[in-house]
Amino acid sequence: MAYWLYKSEPSSWSWEEQVAAGAAGTEWTGVRNYQARNFMRTMQVGERGFFYHSNEGKAVVGVVEVIAAAHPDSSADDPRWECVDLKAVAPLPRAVTLDEIKAEPRLKDMVLVNNSRLSVQPVAEAEFAVICALAGWDPASA
Repeated sequence: MAYWLYKSEPSSWSWEEQVAAGAAGTEWTGVRNYQARNFMRTMQVGERGFFYHSNEGKAVVGVVEVIAAAHPDSSADDPRWECVDLKAVAPLPRAVTLDEIKAEPRLKDMVLVNNSRLSVQPVAEAEFAVICALAGWDPASA
């Protein structure tokens, strides 16, 4: 299973809005970066990722799951842009800030640390486990 990180500005789409979308989830629209789009094209239903508040907060705040594979982005006029659908799985008991992530030696190679502008990015399995531990969340609980 692959793991991911999805960045969103809370003023545009917040964790609370993602949770409110319920089991039906929502499209992860608006990605206009080829590398991020290509990552979404590889995602499989059931894969999980972190919901990251960017700019305002700069922290991992929740866990989401892919519920629909890549398909045309309904917010795009150009068929090149695709997205996946996500649903909220669980809030993290404690948000993990970007500063904490950067300070953790086991996360020094994480894409978020080295390419913080990429809106959708892979997360290594070991990195996923470290952030879950820092947040006090057991992935087996959800």
